Amino acid sequence: MGEHVRKLRVGVIDLVHKAPTKALYARVMHANLAAIMPQAVAAWCQELGHQVEFVCYTGLENLARELPQNCDLVFFCGFTEAAQLAYALSNLLRSQGAVTALGGPHARCYPEDAQQYFDYVLGFTSRPLIQDVLQDCAQHRPLGLHISAQGHPATLPSLEQRWPFVEHALRKAPILKLVPMIGSLGCPYTCPFCIDSTVPYQPFSFETLKSDLRFLSSRMAKPRVGWHDPNFGVRFDDYLDAIEDAVPPGSIEFAAESSLALLTEPHVKRMQRNGFKALLPGVESWYDMGQKSRCGGRQAEDRVKHVSEQINMIMRHVPYVQANFVLGLDSDEGAEPFELTKKFIDLTPGVFPGYSLLTAFGRAAPLNLELQLSNRVIPFPFHFLDNNHAMNVQPLNYEWSEFYDRVIDLSAYTFSWRTMGRRLKASRDSLPRWLNLVRGVSSEGRGRLAQFRNLRRRLDTDQDLRAFLERETEQTPGYYTEIVRRDLGALWKWLPEGALQHDPQAYLKASRLGDPSVATRVVDAMPREGLAGAGS
Repeated sequence: MGEHVRKLRVGVIDLVHKAPTKALYARVMHANLAAIMPQAVAAWCQELGHQVEFVCYTGLENLARELPQNCDLVFFCGFTEAAQLAYALSNLLRSQGAVTALGGPHARCYPEDAQQYFDYVLGFTSRPLIQDVLQDCAQHRPLGLHISAQGHPATLPSLEQRWPFVEHALRKAPILKLVPMIGSLGCPYTCPFCIDSTVPYQPFSFETLKSDLRFLSSRMAKPRVGWHDPNFGVRFDDYLDAIEDAVPPGSIEFAAESSLALLTEPHVKRMQRNGFKALLPGVESWYDMGQKSRCGGRQAEDRVKHVSEQINMIMRHVPYVQANFVLGLDSDEGAEPFELTKKFIDLTPGVFPGYSLLTAFGRAAPLNLELQLSNRVIPFPFHFLDNNHAMNVQPLNYEWSEFYDRVIDLSAYTFSWRTMGRRLKASRDSLPRWLNLVRGVSSEGRGRLAQFRNLRRRLDTDQDLRAFLERETEQTPGYYTEIVRRDLGALWKWLPEGALQHDPQAYLKASRLGDPSVATRVVDAMPREGLAGAGS
């Protein structure tokens, strides 16, 4: 940094959760969901000579006490479900004189909305982009500056550089502690509902990966790593060669999200030898699985059997497997997709099924343009867009009552005491058995079932809710407003006017102007003197 660049007091807030919670699953797992990019931003700010205060909010802390104080600039990162919390916090900190910036998934998906509440909204984020923001550090109001690098960064700070911020999160994990690492960005697949489908696959340096693993082995005894790659192991042999070269087999335990196409038995056996203890493959649908599932043109019944056989094979080598499904896709119709999933559960008793409701997150995926064009996207408050508390796409082949009846029936089957008992019995190791039980009885299992049942009852009695879901009105039902008010608590008064609403067709409108990123400044191509001339 030049001698004339002033030293800033910078806050970095990773919003892992959206509101206070006492859920058992949150106590066990939320600290392990800490994101890598907030840690990278914090490390870059320190490297550039600024004083950094880092906060990882899991829903269990007193946020008022943890907020960074007297900051010149505060970076927020969070998923869309935490947007209303982020908007309120930004408003509060701006009132105290801070400049605020938002990055992460929500900033990429809903930049037009976020620009109303932050001075900077960050798309792809790199070290030069952060340096520009730090040098500018100015108020951009009433409309914030939407800026983006030309693509994902080619490198990230090493684990050693991120370590103080990793430790900050790990101290909040009482039992299971997962160190976040990443070896690649983007994805080679083109699933139209995925945020990574349009982002080129980009592996990081395998030498850096090896250095990170060696550093971790020097800091923790028998550490556990959670890989944050969108699709781990695309360059499978290179990854496993690097792991085997860096650390002795089994000295580190790993969890990763990968595709069934990569999880062949030779690959899984090699992963077992190298300490992989948990895998999260995506099944998505029995009809639209495409190349990720290796099923090609098989009929749905055959697909169920094929996938079940493959996952049972994986579980012979890896003790914990979560199979991810998307409910409500346009390919689904009638009872069949739900009954097929029940059959899969029967055939694969040890797997933990992860269900997501089809959700269109703004600019996240190419499919969202089609959904907005057909006026099927419902403007739910962001607070509920967590893939479970709301489905913001009107189903193509179901009435709402039928859809939720089927979701409830499947959830009740999945988390019945009988099915959970079979899941426990099929788990070989104590930790997977215990984790399955916690997830089944807490907010992810029976707790979510109770939520679905409550919503289904309201569909018969709450006319405002019914009209909202049927796209007859965009007025947020009082039922949802009160939940946000309750969850934000004392921060409710800081939620800006109008911040519960958003334009569900903002992506479509921007694309009609000729460029989906029309409002974005690409700062890696800008002169080094910064952003002051960019305007807002």
